[in-house]
Amino acid sequence: MKRTIALYALALAATAFLLEWIAYKYITRVFAGEIYFLFLAVGFTALGLWAGARLTRKTAPAPFQRNDAAIISLGISKREFDALELLAAGQSNKEIARSLDISPNTVKTHLAKLYEKLEVQNRTQAAQKAKELELIP
Repeated sequence: MKRTIALYALALAATAFLLEWIAYKYITRVFAGEIYFLFLAVGFTALGLWAGARLTRKTAPAPFQRNDAAIISLGISKREFDALELLAAGQSNKEIARSLDISPNTVKTHLAKLYEKLEVQNRTQAAQKAKELELIP
């Protein structure tokens, strides 16, 4: 009995394989261009995913370390540095004055000295230069 079942199973498998082969031959003739485009698309997608993962693999960034040597060498005072941090956070002069409990004119003075020490012209440049010098995160 087992032998008969095995022969029938083998015959069915061979027939199924033959029918699939005939269908495959028919489909590859009729849709040859589409199949080639599909293989190309899958290949380039795989290549793009691999290259993207390979080229953009990033390690975890190191924790921020403030560059105290640059602060000292530039001669930035503690209050000027506090104003710089708030400036980089996007606060206005009035908001900086309220946060530091000083007058808006004092904030303007601190910022003017910061611009001079950092050799910049405006708030945006000051924040960018401070990030480049690793004074702020």
